[in-house]
Amino acid sequence: MISVRGVSKRFGEKLAVDDVTFEAEQGSITYLLGPNGAGKTTMMRMIAGLAHTSSGTISVNGSGLRDFRSTINEIGFGLGAFARNPGHTAEQHLLWQARLGGLPKSDIAPVLDRVGLAPVAKRSVGKFSYGMLQRLGIASALLGDPKTLVLDEPANGLDIEGIIWLRELLLGLAAEGKCLLVASHNLTEVEITGTRVVIMGKGKLLSDTSKDELVAAGSGPRPLESAYIEITENSVEYVAAGGAK
Repeated sequence: MISVRGVSKRFGEKLAVDDVTFEAEQGSITYLLGPNGAGKTTMMRMIAGLAHTSSGTISVNGSGLRDFRSTINEIGFGLGAFARNPGHTAEQHLLWQARLGGLPKSDIAPVLDRVGLAPVAKRSVGKFSYGMLQRLGIASALLGDPKTLVLDEPANGLDIEGIIWLRELLLGLAAEGKCLLVASHNLTEVEITGTRVVIMGKGKLLSDTSKDELVAAGSGPRPLESAYIEITENSVEYVAAGGAK
């Protein structure tokens, strides 16, 4: 479980996150949505301990990150496809993370197999496609079989087969009782797999409701999209005219 309570983050004069409170529960997939500049990435980094809160508290499974004797068994992070040494193989990439977390080398092969990278375990990650790097990032998050997972745009770069695979993976992890917090712009996948949806805009919490309630608040052929647009209409920084002239 992830609990965010009254969290704010200031960078100089800029208030990137403003008094945000929400929870992501075990056995559920909570999506964190919002326009560019909403504060989602900053929130993810604070949950991961990569940035300090200016105020408020964040707890994971009832504790702060620094309180865990073995963080890798409690929470896994997939926050970027490019956090790797291009000269390492996929196996080597996971090996140093396993060693840091006190895990045996034998834990690596099952994780690579689960994300579909077992056939390329010995290949340099510098030769990986973006979609393969996304799978490798998810493999990193799965090391240690953590109770909680935080993933930032995990579907980026995946082809259709990859998106279907990711969908089934997330649903399977939630069915195992894990807590998943996923930042995304893919409303189709949110509607298919989401349990709860948290929406931010310009650093503030705009909505925190179940996926079903959010869909019910929408209208037209794409109700989730219409509900999202209505909630965020005053929080979009970049607006351009579309359509044909």
